[in-house]
Amino acid sequence: MKKYLYIIVISFLFLSCKNEKKANDKFNVVTTTSMITDLVKNIGGEHINLQGLMGSGVDPHLYKASEGDVSKLANADIIFYNGLHLEGKLVEVFEKMHSQKTKTIAISDALDEKTLIGSEYFASNYDPHIWFNVEYWMLATHFIVNKLSEAVPEQKATFEANGANYIKQLEALKAKLIATIETLPEEKRILVTAHDAFNYFGKSFNFEVVGLQGLSTATEAGVQDVQKLSAFIIEKNVKAIFIESSVPKRTIEALQAAVNSKGHHVTIGGSLYSDALGNAGTAEGTYIGMFQYNVKTIVNALK
Repeated sequence: MKKYLYIIVISFLFLSCKNEKKANDKFNVVTTTSMITDLVKNIGGEHINLQGLMGSGVDPHLYKASEGDVSKLANADIIFYNGLHLEGKLVEVFEKMHSQKTKTIAISDALDEKTLIGSEYFASNYDPHIWFNVEYWMLATHFIVNKLSEAVPEQKATFEANGANYIKQLEALKAKLIATIETLPEEKRILVTAHDAFNYFGKSFNFEVVGLQGLSTATEAGVQDVQKLSAFIIEKNVKAIFIESSVPKRTIEALQAAVNSKGHHVTIGGSLYSDALGNAGTAEGTYIGMFQYNVKTIVNALK
């Protein structure tokens, strides 16, 4: 009941704000996660008016739109979101807006579903954490270039040039990540985190990935989950486990305590960025900087 009431309230606010929309010289673009905001910024640059809904440390799985967010959405010419039910509480809002002729675009539509990792935790039946595959992010770059070019054809050349430049940066990023990971022996490539946000990373870079809470932070880890994973850590002689910037650290601390109580020492190797980038204005506040930081933190802690 609360879910449907939320949708009704948001829809009412959306229609109210829509009537107040004012003309703007620049094309208004709204994005959901900080990863998508960074990507669109690299393509659109100064030629669009870009507003992101979710900042550093914000969990998209649990995010609810505020009245201020609804105003941004109502005044958007185009909205880019992740899709695959990552933004769980916003999905129906976007569907409602789409039916009212607002252009809402899921960047996951750029990908072939056959290549995605399956998941029983999401209504889409797929793992939505697609940004941890650099190749996918390149496809998303091409996709957004095309969508912005269709919407603002007079800036097509600029968007294409910006997109091509960013693709080169992503190619360089992937090469750096591979070089760093190759310094870590394969048998030590076991990544244990708060929730399963890193499966695409694991598939891309040959890591075994285990998350305590499953794919969505909306699920809670129970005592049996902690005991089962602690036994796995001891069996595999895992040196370090990791907390996440957008997930409370108490579950990983409980896991560490469970492992240590059994005579096996495991450290917390650091905090990783999973569902959100770092603070704006820092290296980790960009997709490229976030990825470099994560891999460096993982490799250094597991060596």
